[in-house]
Amino acid sequence: MNILVTGGAGFIGSNFLHYEIENHPEDRFVNLDLLTYAGNLDSLASIEGKPNYRFVKGDICDRELLYSLFREEDFDIVVNFAAESHVDRSITDPDIFVRTNVLGTVTLMDASKEFGVKRFHQISTDEIYGDLPLERKDLLFTEDMPYNASSPYSASKASAELFVKAYGRTYGLDISISRCSNNYGPYQHPEKLIPNTIIKALNDEKIPVYGDGLNVRDWLYVEDHVRAVDMMIRNGHSGSICNIGGHNEISNIELVKDLLDCLGKPHSLINFVKDRPGHDRRYAINADKLEREAGWRPLTQVQEGIKRTVSWYLENEDWWKRII
Repeated sequence: MNILVTGGAGFIGSNFLHYEIENHPEDRFVNLDLLTYAGNLDSLASIEGKPNYRFVKGDICDRELLYSLFREEDFDIVVNFAAESHVDRSITDPDIFVRTNVLGTVTLMDASKEFGVKRFHQISTDEIYGDLPLERKDLLFTEDMPYNASSPYSASKASAELFVKAYGRTYGLDISISRCSNNYGPYQHPEKLIPNTIIKALNDEKIPVYGDGLNVRDWLYVEDHVRAVDMMIRNGHSGSICNIGGHNEISNIELVKDLLDCLGKPHSLINFVKDRPGHDRRYAINADKLEREAGWRPLTQVQEGIKRTVSWYLENEDWWKRII
């Protein structure tokens, strides 16, 4: 198969390409990425030059480029990782999130429809659900919950989902959607909580924690995520919408303390800062549907994943120092 991966130079996209090229050498992969600040070809150095891999620099909003590329490559599957994803940035500059996450997805689906792509898979987020109360541990996000986006970022991803579902119904485009919880692991940009904490701790710098630090997230090791996406695009039902979660709920403050303990650094480095606007309190995912449909389940507990992630950042200082 010929598979287009958009945003493949980003955190999750690059991990997906590493997984796919290792496990499916019979397929061809084209990576389309605009190389904004979050895109990094260093993350793909080990697969550059592979006979079944091609990189193309470009924008998913560029219709002319997309149509030319689709005509040339005759894609069977499109996996859309391309997105602006940093909530803080969406609060200060929502326009770019609408452009990339909504208009870019629509343009990409137009090309998929025009050239007969067999499956269009949209990478979405659990943030489209809004949040859950801290005291209701029995409540989990399920796929039939309504959209209740809190930030411009999550609103843009919810909007993109609506277009994906509409293209499936109106035009008969074969679509699927996955909604993942917070990812972590190798190649994550230093602006995100876990790598930011690791790097600041290594430099004995103060580590900012929003509000009271009690906001809870379900943490998903990136390899578990990409394995789930692989199952969905190859064996998932047409029109399927599935949650992907790690079953690893932990508060931000607990997570930061665990990272500091792993690095042998004092908790006194923690610096509570003013909370960001609209900060969701708790995310928690029910991923039973994906287990029923594809036999997937997360394999990495957060304690093990943190150790792996810390080790990776310690062993790959050149990678993140170049970004900083």
